[in-house]
Amino acid sequence: MKLVGGVCADAANFFAFKFALHPVANPPTCADSNLKTLHKYLLSQVLATLLLTVSVFAFVVVLLNGLPQILPLLLSGHVKFALIVKAMALLLPFAFVYALPMGFITATLLVFGRFSADQELTAARAGGVSLISLCTPVLILGLLCCGLSGWFNLKIGPQSRATFVNLRNDLLANVSSDVIPEKQFIKNFSGFLVFVEKNRDGNLENITIYPSKGDATNVTGKSFFFRSPKGHVTTDPKNQSITMVLEDVVGLLPSGQSSQPRIQSYKSLDFTYEPKKQSGQPTKPKVSDMTFEQLRTELRDLKQMNVAGESYNPATETNRPEKSTPKKASEEEIAAQIQAAEKVRQGELERVLVTMHSEVAFSFACFGFALIGIPLGIRVHRRETNVGIGIALGLVLLYYGFTFLGQSLATRPEFHPHLILWIPNFLFQAVGALLLWRANRGI
Repeated sequence: MKLVGGVCADAANFFAFKFALHPVANPPTCADSNLKTLHKYLLSQVLATLLLTVSVFAFVVVLLNGLPQILPLLLSGHVKFALIVKAMALLLPFAFVYALPMGFITATLLVFGRFSADQELTAARAGGVSLISLCTPVLILGLLCCGLSGWFNLKIGPQSRATFVNLRNDLLANVSSDVIPEKQFIKNFSGFLVFVEKNRDGNLENITIYPSKGDATNVTGKSFFFRSPKGHVTTDPKNQSITMVLEDVVGLLPSGQSSQPRIQSYKSLDFTYEPKKQSGQPTKPKVSDMTFEQLRTELRDLKQMNVAGESYNPATETNRPEKSTPKKASEEEIAAQIQAAEKVRQGELERVLVTMHSEVAFSFACFGFALIGIPLGIRVHRRETNVGIGIALGLVLLYYGFTFLGQSLATRPEFHPHLILWIPNFLFQAVGALLLWRANRGI
């Protein structure tokens, strides 16, 4: 490949002399004859490096996500090794969500860094091949990887992660406080819809409880909900049940036939949940583990929730101990309670929206990484693998920095965090296109 420039120069002189004697309509050029060879060479190098880097990154992601949860089960001796292997295999599609973009940026940096350091790029340019035409197949490969990444991001990855979580819960073989996850609506928990802001080893904080109709998330009671600042979880392994005990509960309830709500306070309330009665029904995945279609359904249900419905059955208050005497609520108290409950719903709605945008936006990462990886690899002009991997990890951290920022602001809708997730795509593609244009012009 290093002799391409000299060969092309001799061939160009020969063809110029020949066509001067016998002109033809479209004389062949050395650049055209070698372009396909260069394309095959670069694609084979990128694909081979891509397979290796994706395998390495996928292995690392699987270890980081699976070992902390699976290794204690393996060391306990109560779980067969085959089930552990199955659980780890379920994490592979989820790992590809992150490994594919990371592997692509690393592959482009390594391949084009070596291509430039070995003077092969100089030889190709001497043969009349521009950088844009040279890297076009790699950019097309980046677009194809975007489609593959979208398939993993929107469906396969979340499904495999949710299946892994269900298998892990089955392997635990007992009921624990994990049944009440943080910042996630739990449907049909003792006939209610439960949202817990924090769960610290069974100690709960800021709990909101809405009425639920079957598995639907539509609130059926008129301004009917309970709020509690704290509570705790007790488990009964023998009966395979879990009880959530809330303290200092305040409920906003309708007052009989009157349209004026009333506030009911309770020293404590308890809700018992028996997950084994839900056998055959997989645990509802976390928002971060939902597929795109599941997120759309969740978003629709949250939008339909209404803390000011029309019906409420007082019979649901049976077996509620230590009730206080109901008091007539002032407009300020009613407004404050409704605002607090609505804030929880709006925060969860924004979190679902952020996850949806995150899955779609991250699907385009490969193309942005291709645009910026090619010119950076040429500019670095190094053969060393560690240099390319170091730059790739820096770019990945920068990209994920925006993702983490958007997810950390998921409960702050006033900042529009779902739009922040698109910033790295526009940034990488714009900067990459500019660097590629400058590199093509030799600037």
